[in-house]
This record gives sequence, structure tokens and C-alpha cells, in this order.
Amino acid sequence: MRPAVAAEFPNNGFEKWWLTDMFEALGINVSGLITQLVSFVILFAVLYKLLYKPVLGLMDQRSEKIRESLETAERVKAEAQSSQEKMQNQIEAARAEGQQLITQARDVADRFREEELTKARAEIEAERARAASNIQRERDAAVEGIRREFSSLAITAAERVVMRSLDEETHRELISGVLEEGSRLKDD
Repeated sequence: MRPAVAAEFPNNGFEKWWLTDMFEALGINVSGLITQLVSFVILFAVLYKLLYKPVLGLMDQRSEKIRESLETAERVKAEAQSSQEKMQNQIEAARAEGQQLITQARDVADRFREEELTKARAEIEAERARAASNIQRERDAAVEGIRREFSSLAITAAERVVMRSLDEETHRELISGVLEEGSRLKDD
């Protein structure tokens, strides 16, 4: 501290005038500097109140919207994943049910086919039995008819034999004639 300078400025204090001298030596106007500093602080306070807080509020709102959008996107993504899993499960269930229905339909068709084959076999067997019965009946009737004819021929031949005298040659002719008539009846 310089005592001589303090004597020159007794009312204002040494440090205050010393800073003023130094600023003036540097070419800085102290009153202009103070005015600019006060103006800057006022401008800063006004801008802080009028601009910084609203801009900060807008930025906070924007960041909140972004956060909400991200949460919504995550929620929608989770719901979509859940829906996709549900749909996949439903598809698998429908596929399994379809396979089960196909299996049941095949089983029913196999049973129906077996029943129809059994019925057809039974009908064929019944028809075969009827045909065999009819054939046997017709055969028996034909044999009976042939027997009647043969007995009639035998009686006729015997009558002829009795009417004629039986020599060996006549006997052969008579048997040949009866056999020919029998074969003709058999062919008819």
C-alpha cells in the first residue's frame, strides 16, 4: 500500500482510486464498464426470466413428449409382441384342431368304408347263396326232368322190346336208339 496515494485521496479510500487509475491506464472507462456490467446483469435476468425459462420449459416438454413417445412405442411393441404370440398360439391351436378333425374324419371314413365293405360282402355272400340255391334247384329240377324223360324212354324201349322179339341185333339197336334220344334230351 502506498501511503502517499492515500494522502492524496483521503475520503474515497486508497484501493478504489488505485483500481480506477489502473483501468484508465489500460484505456478502460470504469463507469462505462460498471454500466455495461449492470446492463449485462439486467439483460441476463430479463433473458433468464423471459427466454431461458420458457425455452427450458419447451425443452422439458419436448423431452417429456419424447419420453412418453418412447414409452408408448415400448408399450405398443410389447402389445404387438403379445398379440403376435397370441396369434401364433391360436394358429397352433387351430392347426392342431384341424389335424385332429382330419384324423377323426379319416377314422370315420375308414369305419364307414369297413362297414360298407362288410355289408357288401354280406350282400355278395347272400346273393351267392341265393344263386347257388337257385342253381341247385334248377339242377335238381333238370335232373328230375331228365329222370322222368329217361324213365319214359326206358318204358318206351321196354314196350318196344316186348313187342318185338329180342334178338341180339334188335337189342343193340334199341339201346342205341334210347341212348341217342337221351343225349338229344340232355343237349336240349
